[in-house]
Amino acid sequence: AALSVGQLEALSTAQIRALDTEDVAALSTTQVAGISTAQVAALTTAQVAALTTAQVQALSNEQLQALSAAQIAAIETEDLVALSTEQLQALGTAQIAALKVTQVAALTTAQVAALEAGDVAALSTAQIVALTTEQVAALTLDQVAVLSTAQVRALETADLAAIATDRIATLSTHQLEALSTAQIVALTTDQVRALSVEQLPGLST
Repeated sequence: AALSVGQLEALSTAQIRALDTEDVAALSTTQVAGISTAQVAALTTAQVAALTTAQVQALSNEQLQALSAAQIAAIETEDLVALSTEQLQALGTAQIAALKVTQVAALTTAQVAALEAGDVAALSTAQIVALTTEQVAALTLDQVAVLSTAQVRALETADLAAIATDRIATLSTHQLEALSTAQIVALTTDQVRALSVEQLPGLST
């Protein structure tokens, strides 16, 4: 970490990749913020995993966007949850889709609510299953509206029961038709009451 910001910026991508993980972890937040997007993209997954929480928080939106799917998956969970909602929103759909289920489950409710609707639509069913009840309850109207039938069916019964009634009221007939018998049974009285006459036919199994 004895390198100056200028010296660090002058390193080639090959030289960046050659840095020991201990050296990467010892970089100051100023040094991390000063490296180029090309240098960020050159980091190995081991180097990304070695980044401290403060270093990850110091990454700019542009630097975060330069991370590959493999690099995103390598970010330690405690570092990922430390990202601001603005930083998380800067991530692309493919990057969000690359998150491991353990990473998804660790996201704060504020982070989940900040996800773009397109990012939520791109989540795999495994990632949907990984969402906690609190996270599902934090989903916005727009996020719930874009859930595919496969994603809706992947919701655990306790998670489905936690969705706010105003969100339930926006579910399409196709989304409701995707619900399993167990999911329909899990709907709360208030959720069923929130359904419109047009939505009710979708509950037939």
